Amino acid sequence: MTPRTTTGSLDGTTTGAATDSTTGAATDSTSGPITDSTAGAITDSAAGAVTGGGRPDAADAFESYDDLPERLIGYPAVFHALGIGSSAVRTVLDYGCGPGKVATRVVEASGARVVAVDISTRMLEIARERRPHPRIEHRLTEDGGLGFLADGSVDAAMACFVFVTTAEIADLHEIAAETHRVLRPGGRFAVLDANPRTTGIRFSTFRSGEPGRVYTKGERRRSRLDLPGGAPLELVDHHWPCQTYLDVLGKAGFTDLDVHEPVLTHQSALLGSDPAEAGHPPFLVVSGVKR
Repeated sequence: MTPRTTTGSLDGTTTGAATDSTTGAATDSTSGPITDSTAGAITDSAAGAVTGGGRPDAADAFESYDDLPERLIGYPAVFHALGIGSSAVRTVLDYGCGPGKVATRVVEASGARVVAVDISTRMLEIARERRPHPRIEHRLTEDGGLGFLADGSVDAAMACFVFVTTAEIADLHEIAAETHRVLRPGGRFAVLDANPRTTGIRFSTFRSGEPGRVYTKGERRRSRLDLPGGAPLELVDHHWPCQTYLDVLGKAGFTDLDVHEPVLTHQSALLGSDPAEAGHPPFLVVSGVKR
């Protein structure tokens, strides 16, 4: 089956430029490569996403990151794909919830209940302490499994910045298979990550990979998040081409696969007068339905 592919706004406006679809090379003359001398913490995952673990200090640094492009572009695209706010979506799985920011936005935007899962105890501590909510249940998974959830028990599921923190393709397949198991028939799973087709471009608050580099499937990639008033948080994540997402979701049994590459569609003073997000899609959203 050929997936639907869209680049642009949620209203279908096509815009932006993308790089090679299989490798994700891009250039950016305004931002140089990350070197070992660059200040800031370096960690092997996005500070404790469900597949990465993460150090406690990295978890606190990640909590301080201002996820402005994600709030304006990435998360709305995920919510749209999943139908957050509709009466049919009553229970949502947030797989790799981190410090709980996205789960909180789900309950603020809807009447849904959220099961927020992570492998990092420190991430869950932050989520429980700073974002408690009666409709959010925070759960620790030690192996990435969802044994505490019954088959077909959630209406929608999302994994935000989890695949890029996962080093092994086998683990991606396990994530997708477990998510497929706990979704009800008709439920949709959406994966949000930094767009592999715009690797190396300097966006308002982050850069995934180094400018001019061509990354191969699964290759380690140095990325950078800007932290307010301090040194950047440098991450080592993994490059997965768009086709990998389609292959993984398809093998797990998801159908009606959709690829969306949203861009900024309206001026935001918070991102400046000419943000890269207006012309280049910073995020990739791949979703599918359990039949």
